[in-house]
Amino acid sequence: MAKTPEPAELPIRDEMIRLGQALKLASLVEDGAQARTVIDDGLVKVNGDIEDRRGRQLRDGDVITFNAESVVIRSDS
Repeated sequence: MAKTPEPAELPIRDEMIRLGQALKLASLVEDGAQARTVIDDGLVKVNGDIEDRRGRQLRDGDVITFNAESVVIRSDS
């Protein structure tokens, strides 16, 4: 069985970031319109659960998964 790779770190300047912004910052989507589409289609998970709110607030340690890629939020504050 293949081992799941560790998620890449996504550093943010503030205490939190919204899901749509994080998807763009991590280059998992090209723009806000694509972020909305993939979230509405149920293709994005946060901490293992499907998330349908583009404005979901993410904090240090939250993990986003989309298209077999995962990133973990790392806050500088």
